[in-house]
Amino acid sequence: MEKTLYIIRHGQTDFNLKGIVQGRGVDAPLNEIGERQAEAFYAYYKDIRFDKIYTSTLLRTHQTVAAFLKEGIPTEQLEGLDEIGWGIYEGKEQTEAIMEGFADLIARWRNGELDVSVAGGETPNQLVARQRKALQHILSFPDERNILVCMHGRAMRVFLCLLTNREIALMDDFPHTNTALYKVRYNGEGFSIEDAYNIQHLAGLFTE
Repeated sequence: MEKTLYIIRHGQTDFNLKGIVQGRGVDAPLNEIGERQAEAFYAYYKDIRFDKIYTSTLLRTHQTVAAFLKEGIPTEQLEGLDEIGWGIYEGKEQTEAIMEGFADLIARWRNGELDVSVAGGETPNQLVARQRKALQHILSFPDERNILVCMHGRAMRVFLCLLTNREIALMDDFPHTNTALYKVRYNGEGFSIEDAYNIQHLAGLFTE
């Protein structure tokens, strides 16, 4: 049962642009730049015959793959693909105090403390638990060979660790930007990354 997963982060939102914390609890739409990123991704990859599209439950992922959905490709929303919950930081500007809090939290995660979180938020281990369920669901359809997955930055980093059996603490080893692609092959037993952090579709997009 071989599969190829094309895993992308959603396009830019105004919250991304303004540095406002945007986790599972913020359902912001794409801005103009995000829409152009989504259009560029579609133009570059529209000839791939996707059997299924999986998104998170959040609007920004739906809008990013909207052009593919217009083709009638089957789609499904999975809460396991939602962004991590940032708790009390959700919807707030990244002030010096919040940035310090983030830095401390990321350092602790890097140190393997994966059961800590922002107050009211999710831990990496909680995120992994719902991602495992999403992955089991995706793998339960053997006829779906080429799959497009649209999700979120932090969640994508954790998901890539899960797929490749890396320690979750190493999540920050995976770079990301809006609509960046990771192409991952599943051979029936395990996953391997065939293409990492591909942003070729964005080349020249904002040099007009």
